[in-house]
Amino acid sequence: MRRKWWASVTGWLCLCLIIPVTAAGQYIAVDPAAGTKQIAVVIDDFGNGQAGTEQMMELPIPFVAAVMPFLPTTKRDAEWAHKLGKEVIVHLPMEPRNGKPEWLGPGAITTRLPDDEIRRRVIAAVEDVPHAVGINNHMGSKATSDERVMRIVLTVCKERNLYFLDSRTTDKSVIGKLAKEIGVRTAENNLFMDDTYTRSHILKQAVKLQKLVRENDSTIVIGHVGPPGKHTSEILKQSIPTLQQLGGQFVPASQLMK
Repeated sequence: MRRKWWASVTGWLCLCLIIPVTAAGQYIAVDPAAGTKQIAVVIDDFGNGQAGTEQMMELPIPFVAAVMPFLPTTKRDAEWAHKLGKEVIVHLPMEPRNGKPEWLGPGAITTRLPDDEIRRRVIAAVEDVPHAVGINNHMGSKATSDERVMRIVLTVCKERNLYFLDSRTTDKSVIGKLAKEIGVRTAENNLFMDDTYTRSHILKQAVKLQKLVRENDSTIVIGHVGPPGKHTSEILKQSIPTLQQLGGQFVPASQLMK
């Protein structure tokens, strides 16, 4: 009972930090054009009709729709996001160090594949997601630390003029080094909003996001549709006024690639 009480109090305190209001209980109006801190929001796991898809599409800010290839709503979600003016990228399933193979989905990039099959799968994934301007990794802690694999993936990015956003599922990633060598635009994720699915955790991550925006000129944050989708979309929407008050301006991730 005490734990439930404390969780509810913690959630209320976090929410108070996220939503700036006047004494009359109204949102503080902030001009987004005045922002000097760039924030790119990336939403992973579109493509399978998961919970929170509609709520994410309704977010009143630029965001990147990372769409998994070869799934039932891949094309619908990519077209939907594009029509709303959102940036679309391929959420490429890549081999993790731990985890079940079925979590990856079809067309996954694994370290046991020969070079020509890796290349074929990357090209097929890009061509399956309409309007894609980049790629980020779904899982991939093993694949993104493998130089052979990532050299092939990034070479396709170079040929197709795509950026690669490193989701940073491992600190052993070789993406930054190879992207610079090959000449591919890249950037790294700074924060997962919902790596734990509970509302209380997502609220705490929203406070961490505020801290990142205060301390940095640019921030990339990743959330997900699926089990946390409705909580993440709601908390992101509630966070917008505070982040703008901190000088934040929401931009497509392509603007933060180097």
